[in-house]
Amino acid sequence: MSTQRPLTGIGTRLRHLLDLLEADLATAYPRLGLVDYRPRYTPVIRALVAHGPSTIGELARAMGVTHSAASQTVAQLGRRGLVELSVGRDARQRVVRLTEEGERLLPVLDTEWAVAEAAVADLDAELSVPLATLLGELERALERRPFRERVADAAEALTGGPAAQGAAGQPFGAGGGAGSPAAGHDEGHEH
Repeated sequence: MSTQRPLTGIGTRLRHLLDLLEADLATAYPRLGLVDYRPRYTPVIRALVAHGPSTIGELARAMGVTHSAASQTVAQLGRRGLVELSVGRDARQRVVRLTEEGERLLPVLDTEWAVAEAAVADLDAELSVPLATLLGELERALERRPFRERVADAAEALTGGPAAQGAAGQPFGAGGGAGSPAAGHDEGHEH
């Protein structure tokens, strides 16, 4: 039996799994009549349906992604003609709303959501713990103790002293990291 360490880390494996899930979900889109549509669009549209016209910051909070990720997805949706932006109360704010074309997609997107949920239920039947349960546990664990703190503690334990210095001369765990609100989720993925 081999005791070799895996050649890929958890981040690589998680990105790979997300890529697999999204690519496979997208294979159903032509059958549903969705052309030039990506899985990352659905959470924005669902948030707009639930909350009405929203700023990009409000959308980011509703979806649990960074402002940058929400902004990138909104820009893509705008190029597709599914959303439009207008100036908010503050000239720096942009309010996002569905266009008529975006609203026409809603029945199809309800079907897309139901298809994705059914596929997740099928996957869950093969897992020791439902995926949503595990993801919720992971999110709560990182809220209690961010990953940057875990990295700093591991670096200290493995180096035998105070937290090791990062490339910029800051201790590991200083500043934004994987556990910070602005880190992760940059792709705005769902499903």
